[in-house]
Amino acid sequence: MNFKEQILQGIPEVLPAKKTYDTNINHAPVRKDILTSDEKKLSLRNALRYFPQEWHEELAQEFLEELKTYGRIYMYRFKPDYSMYARPVHEYPFNSLHAGCIMLMIQNNLDPKVAQHPDELITYGGNGGVFQNWAQYLLTMQYLATMTDEQTLNVYSGHPQGLFPSSRNAPRVVVSNGMMIPNYSKPDDLERFSALGVTQYGQMTAGSYMYIGPQGIVHGTAITLMNAFRKKLQPGETPAGRIFLTAGLGGMSGAQPKAGNITGCITVCAEINPDAARKRKEQGWVDELIDNSDVLVQRVLQAIAAKETISLAYIGNVVEVWERFHKENVNIEIGSDQTSLHNPWSGGYYPVGLSYEEANQMMAEEPEQFKVKVQESLRRHAASINAHVAKGTYFFDYGNAFLLECGRAGADVMAINGKDFKYSSYVQDILGPMCFDYGFGPFRWVCTSGDEKDLSLTDQLALEVMEHIKEEAPCEIQQQLQDNITWIKEAAQNKLVVGSQARILYADAEGREKIAARFNDAVNSGQLSAPVVLGRDHHDVSGTDSPFRETSNIYDGSSFTADMAIQNVIGDSFRGASWVSIHNGGGVGWGEVINGGFGMVLDGTKEADQKLKNMLFYDVNNGIARRSWARNIEANFAIKREMERTPSLKVTLPVLVNDDLLNGLF
Repeated sequence: MNFKEQILQGIPEVLPAKKTYDTNINHAPVRKDILTSDEKKLSLRNALRYFPQEWHEELAQEFLEELKTYGRIYMYRFKPDYSMYARPVHEYPFNSLHAGCIMLMIQNNLDPKVAQHPDELITYGGNGGVFQNWAQYLLTMQYLATMTDEQTLNVYSGHPQGLFPSSRNAPRVVVSNGMMIPNYSKPDDLERFSALGVTQYGQMTAGSYMYIGPQGIVHGTAITLMNAFRKKLQPGETPAGRIFLTAGLGGMSGAQPKAGNITGCITVCAEINPDAARKRKEQGWVDELIDNSDVLVQRVLQAIAAKETISLAYIGNVVEVWERFHKENVNIEIGSDQTSLHNPWSGGYYPVGLSYEEANQMMAEEPEQFKVKVQESLRRHAASINAHVAKGTYFFDYGNAFLLECGRAGADVMAINGKDFKYSSYVQDILGPMCFDYGFGPFRWVCTSGDEKDLSLTDQLALEVMEHIKEEAPCEIQQQLQDNITWIKEAAQNKLVVGSQARILYADAEGREKIAARFNDAVNSGQLSAPVVLGRDHHDVSGTDSPFRETSNIYDGSSFTADMAIQNVIGDSFRGASWVSIHNGGGVGWGEVINGGFGMVLDGTKEADQKLKNMLFYDVNNGIARRSWARNIEANFAIKREMERTPSLKVTLPVLVNDDLLNGLF
């Protein structure tokens, strides 16, 4: 059977042979044994319902072995034999062009060059899944290949519920991941219900089919890092020869060294998993690998003296680096951390004092002792950071739940009031007031032709739009525009593409709409040879309610509400999105955040032109309006400016209260 025939087949008619477990790829950590005997029976019953009854006897034994060995049923036997990557869109079988584009995006998320644990259908973050198992993948692709433009596919935490009649203007796919009854969003609930096969952690762009490899986070990290140095350094000083120390090279955080190089500093990024570090070196995302702390110190001192721009991956634990640099009096200008502390007990954070192999064994066989080790490590980690901060280091939380878990572990990270953290998150200090409140956030696109020439043209079109907008933009957003103009000019030479031919930049509603319109015109005229898919990660102005990250600069008491994300995904769905998604979790963890996302296909039609205007406008301004109502000065400026530009927009504005009035009452 050829590729198209295999897609159309879905679940095979003949039971495929059992596959050998491939030890040469990066597999997900073993999940802890959390189910009772009765629950394990239920897990098997849930898995077997995808297959004919005559297969059950053989598959039951195999699935039970997977459950015992890995803590999940992945159905390795049903992983397709064809190569997994984003093919040009017209190589897919489809009746709906938009569905064909979604198939391309799904395969990009599972491309071994892109995905962190491809055999377990995990894109990044240690547990950010596209699907729970391979049966769900096969059925979803079959549904997408056969659906029409008057059907919508519902996907429940990776499970394709089915095709339902809808309309051409409705989304082709609606995705929800991990949407739990509120009292069931504790960490062990995720483990239990995932092992049962009834939910999954979709992260931010994994379960919504919108991951574009590390490029997305490279851009956000570069913008953050450039502004962090601007906050720390004196006018006229540059990042040259100054250290940015962080951790994490798996999944999204592999972008940090590349962002450091773009910023022009010395990046030291620790990674405990040797395979992950080597993968980033092979992909060109990090310059040098070092596995000895003595060598690291000497190499860093050499780089400081020469004012090098270089990225160094230290294969080891980052706590050792913080402590060694303190002992050797190596100055750290900027410090942070991007390990997956939203997932601290299942591979998101590796405690100091244990090897990678020892930690993996302990988390599976002695989960309670592993938790003790993680919390001991976090206390030690925070203590070393505090020592460096006392010397002048600027440390910020990267929204990965680092300070949250440090606080829960009893580390010295709390402010004097005992409620807030002593260090700000990067959203509180940088991206919130400088970008999100003004409407600037991640705008990404994928050229479905797979042609580098198409990507090059879209870069040029986007650059022209941004330069034109900058000519008449107010001073408040000149820096944001210039940073992204510089980014897009240098994007090709920075070799950011991994997987699909994709790009990202930060733009506000005006920029996104005008860039998208140029793309749609180019598809219509044939300048672009195939449709363009638009999207964003959920780390944006409107898409995410996350009190420890995206909405950490909301101070009116509403940071723990999730109305914005829910309104965002509902509003996008009837304004023209090709698919929408809503997730519990992502970034800072299960139960800590609600994320909403979208995908939109620009196919060159007049309908697409109308949809992009309505949807992109709402997708940004929904969030600016909420931020303005929270009394954020920058957002108040931005929404007033937008109402002047768009007379049909009417937003409730806050009336400020005199502090003396309130203080006099208490």
